[in-house]
Amino acid sequence: MNDIGTSRMGTSTEPGTVRLERLLPGPIERVWAYLTESDKRATWFASGAFDLRVGGKADLLFDHSKLSSEKEFPDEHKDKKGMSFPGKITRVEPPRLLAYTFGGTTPESEVTFELEPRGKDVMLVLTHRRLPNRKAMVGVASGWDAHVGILADRLNGVEPRPFWTTHAKLKSEYEAKL
Repeated sequence: MNDIGTSRMGTSTEPGTVRLERLLPGPIERVWAYLTESDKRATWFASGAFDLRVGGKADLLFDHSKLSSEKEFPDEHKDKKGMSFPGKITRVEPPRLLAYTFGGTTPESEVTFELEPRGKDVMLVLTHRRLPNRKAMVGVASGWDAHVGILADRLNGVEPRPFWTTHAKLKSEYEAKL
């Protein structure tokens, strides 16, 4: 299953905001676990402790070498290996809604995951707000699109797509779209 393509791309719903929708295999509790449990989240995005209460910490530690069989970092991202971002939980309504700040920028941006059952599947709506500029929006949109593609691969039990190759392709597509 390959979600790369303009018909499935995320959108900008307002200035500084990107939104991505994906239908994932359920049940909702399984998808929720991949959003909230460090070991599962590490397989598609980033590990790190989450204190699942409003005001609780949402720390992210990135190791993109663990996401797919593709181990080489592009030169522009070599210095980002092992980066961590502190955040705080802003909303939590298990198993349907999770929002947290994404540290490292001023003002902090915020990402929201909304889950809605659709039969055996789950609709994920990911919204990332308060991005400072178009360059950040392009990078964030392409990054989330690549990460969520790997999440879909993991949930479907297939070999995850290569993160960096996918990210580069999506970045050029979002550059043209946003």
